[in-house]
Amino acid sequence: MKLHELSPPPGSNRKAKRLGMGVGSGTGKTAGKGHKGQKARAGRSVPPYFEGGQMPLSRRIPKRGFSNFRFARNFETVNVSELERKFDTGMTITVEELKERGLVSGKSPVKILGDGELTKSFTVTAHAFSASAASKIEAAGGKREVM
Repeated sequence: MKLHELSPPPGSNRKAKRLGMGVGSGTGKTAGKGHKGQKARAGRSVPPYFEGGQMPLSRRIPKRGFSNFRFARNFETVNVSELERKFDTGMTITVEELKERGLVSGKSPVKILGDGELTKSFTVTAHAFSASAASKIEAAGGKREVM
């Protein structure tokens, strides 16, 4: 096989359809776009959400609630069950420790949640604690420190 003998497989390359090349071509006159109307015009097509001038669904449905995305504090969460599993008794757990063990990424503030059981005592330092997590940590003989 030589370089000049290479050719694409038959049927893989097709010539481009030449629109508007006379009535006898099959795609002459209106170039396959039918007669007049919005879709026949050049440059602009109808967006998928357009409902023919009817009030769009996104505007008909009532709007409820409020999203405080600009000032919201998005916490990374860690449950006390994960602390129980990953740490030994008597350790001081900081955000850096949680990051080293792969429990948080360290980009957002950390909140400790109270899901699961806690039997070991720790000193936990985090940005926030849920009420159940705080009571479980203190019931196990540990301490919590808010950053």
